[in-house]
Amino acid sequence: MRIDIITVLPELLKSPFEASILKRAITANLVEIHFHNLRDYATDNYKSIDDTQFGGGAGMVMMVEPIHKCISDLKSQRDYDDVIYMTPDGETLNQGIANQISIKENIIILCGHYKGVDQRVRDHLITREISIGDFVLSGGELAAAVLCDAVIRLIPGVLGNETSALTDSFQDNLLAPPIYTKPREYNGWKVPELLFSGNLPKIEEWREEQAYKRTKERRPDLLEE
Repeated sequence: MRIDIITVLPELLKSPFEASILKRAITANLVEIHFHNLRDYATDNYKSIDDTQFGGGAGMVMMVEPIHKCISDLKSQRDYDDVIYMTPDGETLNQGIANQISIKENIIILCGHYKGVDQRVRDHLITREISIGDFVLSGGELAAAVLCDAVIRLIPGVLGNETSALTDSFQDNLLAPPIYTKPREYNGWKVPELLFSGNLPKIEEWREEQAYKRTKERRPDLLEE
């Protein structure tokens, strides 16, 4: 998979991809991440990529021309499955969306900034709009990093145990069941005896029951879906 990220703050985005699972995925050539500074596509000497709103109003707006030039440049080099715009009013990111995107080959992610982008960008250049929640950030960079993390960990070979991602919360619309590790008892707090029984069918049945119980208590809306 190749991910091209268009941003006005590439330095803000780089660190999440320089450690842990994302770094390993890049080092193993399972994913390519490329950052594109939108100011490189500005049309004036001041590297301007935003301007005031037509009709008045607070906040600057990202201009259509630099964004169009950048996306057109990328599309001239390869085909893209999606051009994604990170915006608070997009569809809310969930595990299903991450699963869908993880099987794509090439995607572009546009990070919004300031008041947002000229509507013509959204009307003519964007194929999908994604939000990470009902709140506003200073820009789309952190949201783009969240999306990339959610997607990249699903690519085969990225995690040491490929079944791990399949048992995460929200797969099959269930939260993950309780998990335990050593020591067997600590401070009088004990691990359920069933987990030491070696009876794998019973253990799986218990985990499914616990996942359902936890989901019913904490996120009953998932069961309705």
